[in-house]
Amino acid sequence: MRSSGILMHISSLPSPYGIGTLGKEARKFVDFLVKAGQSYWQVLPVCPTSYGDSPYQSFSAFAGNPYFIDLEYLIREKLLTREECDGFTWGRKAWEVDYGILYENRYLLLRKAFARFQKRIPKDYGEFCEKHADWLSDYALFMALKDKNGGKEWSKWDPALKMREPEAMEEARRELAEEIAFYEMLQYLFYRQWFDLKDYANGKGIQIIGDAPIYVAGDSADVWADPKQFYLDEELTPIEVAGCPPDAFSADGQLWGNPLFRWDVMKKDGYRWWIKRVERTAQMFDMVRIDHFRGFDSYYAIPYGDETARNGHWVKGPGIELFEKIKEALGDVNIIAEDLGYLTDSVHQLREDSGFPGMKLFQFAFDSREDGDYLPHNYKKHCVVYTGTHDNDTIMGWMKTAPRDSVKFAKEYLRLDKEEGYNWGMMKCVWGSVGDLAVVTMQDLLGLGSEARMNTPSTLGCNWKWRMKPGAATTRLAVKIRDNMQLYGRMPGK
Repeated sequence: MRSSGILMHISSLPSPYGIGTLGKEARKFVDFLVKAGQSYWQVLPVCPTSYGDSPYQSFSAFAGNPYFIDLEYLIREKLLTREECDGFTWGRKAWEVDYGILYENRYLLLRKAFARFQKRIPKDYGEFCEKHADWLSDYALFMALKDKNGGKEWSKWDPALKMREPEAMEEARRELAEEIAFYEMLQYLFYRQWFDLKDYANGKGIQIIGDAPIYVAGDSADVWADPKQFYLDEELTPIEVAGCPPDAFSADGQLWGNPLFRWDVMKKDGYRWWIKRVERTAQMFDMVRIDHFRGFDSYYAIPYGDETARNGHWVKGPGIELFEKIKEALGDVNIIAEDLGYLTDSVHQLREDSGFPGMKLFQFAFDSREDGDYLPHNYKKHCVVYTGTHDNDTIMGWMKTAPRDSVKFAKEYLRLDKEEGYNWGMMKCVWGSVGDLAVVTMQDLLGLGSEARMNTPSTLGCNWKWRMKPGAATTRLAVKIRDNMQLYGRMPGK
């Protein structure tokens, strides 16, 4: 069935408190999606962000981002007062997240909520902690220890805690009991608000597409708590790390630095870590995009300590066996395979064997440096078509910054009309394609330029900041989108 969705991260929603949250504005956006004839809302990873503010480098693959906890909700629950929330500075620009200010102020406010929470603990709190104990206990201790160590990476902690010696762990849990409880409370609040929002969206006929990075951050509770699952030496130092090889876009390649999985160990224990992770994402989202899908066929390994990705090499991944084990344990899971980048016949075969739809990016179709099959006349139905993702410029930004030949080709191929708006011309081609699902970004619907770009790969300090201005998602815009859904046969239920 043909359908459509909009890509818009939680952080990009309007809010008077510095960043988008799971509250009123999220529900208003769901209502906008309904008016616009959409079936899906796609978000980026909702895990806690670490250095660089990237949702793809998180302290945990299982925890939720405390920044997304809605303060209005906490006011209604009498955990905070409006005066307390308004008493902090949240940034000067309504269209940009100031992560420095958030880091300084948000936790101070949430600790006020924690003091009141402890006096009136909800009846289902204990049940929540017990249900999520397999990751929550280690995550909360990890964060408490991180605070105690001034934010240092766990690899630089006292050796007894770094190596998780039983006596040191037991002592830490006693000493930091209150801090551990604080981080457990944050997850309770996040998960409660998340599922309230998901229930609201599903009740309106909107399904949520989540995003799962293939790798986890080295400085994470995941690696610290279960180091045998990762390619580390006896001192728990990475041996090789993740990245991408040099290509036409980057002479040095991309050095991500994430620790690699010990697929041999994972195979022996039946891929339990991945099954647990996919189970969690399947509970949280109606569909999930797995980032860097080609890494399951073969992945690029770079010697730890290298400053570029030039000296890496390809290593065989787990292949279809991993997804067979996941299916055995969990049944069918709705997955989108992010099959972009350097692809081989074996990668294509893995995606076909998995049965997952792949991705088609319109911007790649017109780039002479990209040899993929991204022109729409090559598409098959079983795919998800995008104008671009969080790693791309907006359409209007791309029209100004892409090579002249690429822009000329796009204008001719798509018959773009400047008066209508290049963004609308390109989105109409996405909606009109044969792909089962079409997804466009909110920035493109609003006709914004490069200033609204979410991320520029291999850069730090300027990413993940864009926010939609209050009132931008108008009824007029929704009606215009809905008209196109009717025109291109993407209305829900059609």
